Amino acid sequence: MSAITDTRIIEQVMPRAKGKLAERYSVHLTNAMSSAKITGVMREAAFLAQLAHESGELQYNREIWGPTSWQEKYEGHKGLGNVITGDGKRFLGRGLIQLTGRFNYQKCSRALFKDLRLLDNPEILENPEYSALSATWYWIERKINAPADIGDFQGVTKLINPGLLGQAHRMAYYKKALALLTQKESTL
Repeated sequence: MSAITDTRIIEQVMPRAKGKLAERYSVHLTNAMSSAKITGVMREAAFLAQLAHESGELQYNREIWGPTSWQEKYEGHKGLGNVITGDGKRFLGRGLIQLTGRFNYQKCSRALFKDLRLLDNPEILENPEYSALSATWYWIERKINAPADIGDFQGVTKLINPGLLGQAHRMAYYKKALALLTQKESTL
């Protein structure tokens, strides 16, 4: 069983997620991570670190919309599958890993629901359970356990954000999570 069940791990890795916020996500993260085999110190630390960065320590399961100059590039972005006018904003980053684009929503919807309900109701990914499930789906879809297992944290980040945006920030979370989870495992 994942150490994430312990909300204290979440709170220590992500200090802004204290109390009810950590409690709200703890069970969902534990269940989603377990079913996706994101277990063991290396995988869990890498996953928590990426979520901490992507979600602002669980504060945001929906991308803050400006639109920024970067977000404006979502509109009509064929690589994201945004082919219908309005797709850019409609399929903005959601979930704890900030799933973005019609293409990803479609694939995630098929995996989680066996239908395309996320295309009609993308807001479903703002629910804590589906925020966690979409993050683990993306992790498995991108085969991120492999670099996590060997401690290739840069490789992990590249599979989530090829530009390595916020890598120093992500690495700080990773080191903290790795230390806490290693310590917890040694006491079990």
